[in-house]
Amino acid sequence: MKKNTIRYFLTICLVAMSHFAFVQSILDPVECIAPFYHGVASGDPESDKVMIWTRITPTDFGSTLTGTYQVALDNQFQNIVSTGSYSTDSTMDFTVKVDITGLQPNTFYYYEFHYDGYYSQVGRTKTLPVGDIENMRLAIVSCANLESGYFNVYDAIAERNDIDAILMLGDYIYEYESGGFGPNPNVDRSWEPLEEIIGLNDYRLRYNSYKMDPSLRKLHQNYPWICIWDDHETANDSYTDGAQNHQTNEGSWYDRMSNGKKAYFEWIPIRPQIADSQKIFRTFDLGNLAKLIMLDTRLEGRNEQLNQTDPNLNNPDRTILGTEQMDWFKNELLTSPQQWKIIGNQVMVGEVKILGIPINTDSWDGYPADRQRLFDHLTTNNIDNMVVLTGDIHTSWAMNLENANTPVGVEFVTPSVTSPGSPINLSGLITIENTHIEWVELTQKGFVLVDIDTNRVQGDWYFVNTINDPDPSNYCVKSYYSPDGVNSLSVTGIPSVGHGIFNESLAEPCSRNASTNSADHAVMIGIYPNPSSSEIKVQTIDIDISKIEIINTSGERIEPRFASSKLINGVTITAIDIEELPSGNYYLVVNGGKQFTPIKSISIFIFQ
Repeated sequence: MKKNTIRYFLTICLVAMSHFAFVQSILDPVECIAPFYHGVASGDPESDKVMIWTRITPTDFGSTLTGTYQVALDNQFQNIVSTGSYSTDSTMDFTVKVDITGLQPNTFYYYEFHYDGYYSQVGRTKTLPVGDIENMRLAIVSCANLESGYFNVYDAIAERNDIDAILMLGDYIYEYESGGFGPNPNVDRSWEPLEEIIGLNDYRLRYNSYKMDPSLRKLHQNYPWICIWDDHETANDSYTDGAQNHQTNEGSWYDRMSNGKKAYFEWIPIRPQIADSQKIFRTFDLGNLAKLIMLDTRLEGRNEQLNQTDPNLNNPDRTILGTEQMDWFKNELLTSPQQWKIIGNQVMVGEVKILGIPINTDSWDGYPADRQRLFDHLTTNNIDNMVVLTGDIHTSWAMNLENANTPVGVEFVTPSVTSPGSPINLSGLITIENTHIEWVELTQKGFVLVDIDTNRVQGDWYFVNTINDPDPSNYCVKSYYSPDGVNSLSVTGIPSVGHGIFNESLAEPCSRNASTNSADHAVMIGIYPNPSSSEIKVQTIDIDISKIEIINTSGERIEPRFASSKLINGVTITAIDIEELPSGNYYLVVNGGKQFTPIKSISIFIFQ
């Protein structure tokens, strides 16, 4: 069969042949959660519901998988409040999302999934409060480039046990090819696929790589997340109709954007604003204390970015939100009964100029008409207590937002989890020219802890000591607060304490029945691309490459030609050269022990 007559598609069929029991004395932190290798997560909490998530790695990629879940008030599941069943298949990439309803406000819950006699990790989540409350604490993160270093920021937050929810403000993944953006020569971390991601399976595999990271799994396991995407969930500097990192030879932008969005909704515990839509701008009520408003400044109505000196930059028709979202946003600000308006926003709202020229037109500086519409709305309607939380630019900022020298709010910008900051220290120059900016730091990695009470909203900037080695140690470097009704920042040398440490314990890394789950220690997770004509890559855990073989349909053994093998996030990626094999169907078999007892096989198709 000719190559050009073959459509490139994914057809994977894993078949259990027989099982080889491996003796082990210590449970592997990945294997002890089989087949839920990507952990568990929760998201979009409300006062009476929360979404829970997992993914099953199947043994038959052509089947529909069914299982059950349970939710309880304790981590031993003695006080169960909700149970149910689920089903998943390849159309959802074998992810599972369940919206648990009928819950009590401001309450911790524990949850787990069951499938085929296996248990997932136990996840811990928390609902939002109602009524008058004294305090809420949010951890703000953004920009996690897996190749730039270890996710120590995620570990640092997970170990605190004093956070109500995590706000992820975008760039959860990066779309670049391996080495294409910010690789760290001090670490050996990479993602799959190695190429720039464009197709649906590419985006799925990139999320697959990320969620094999233990630090990311740990933070998802212990706290509910509220997420929005930024550009790298699709492509760099994206906007509604395109992206800087999308070229015409890469196919339709709308197809690529749709692929990125679909994979995001599969792998992230998020609800769309409207059922069956892909709109992510939405709100959350933090009791009577605050309204959390999550925006989409990236893909919902944004016009293409312009150069700093382009005369059309100030065109009143240019928009970063689009008319629908801007009208919705202004209405939420106007009608919110809560004391504080907390805005989850991808790109910087505040003005930043050097020598009178905006330095980043991918931010709101590139859409000054929309920013003016927002600021005029705030001043005209006497709306105060707006606090903007921002990610995107890999650096730390604390600034006042002003409309013709009238304060209208404040902005806290979180540093990145790992993504590189500025190579040039421009902090002094920035603060001299931009007097509304209280503080800026351009190099360190970390997060912002936002502490909200009736008197003020405080932002504490925490930096990790390193991203070159696994090390969650961190320290608070700066704290600013905005008093009630003032709309501007004051500095303090005292980090917030808030409501203190929770009594509810953090979740354990292994599943509750890990000892019985882990009999089959060697695991084949998947293979791609399949079909292929040149190279296939096999994802395995605790399998030596010498135990991998190829067998044709006549049962003849073919010695595989291994192109490379490397460990990525606890998973071994083995590349096999198949260019010299004739077209046809084969079995790729993983064997265990000295007798080469077959434990798994994958049906592959090779074409030349």
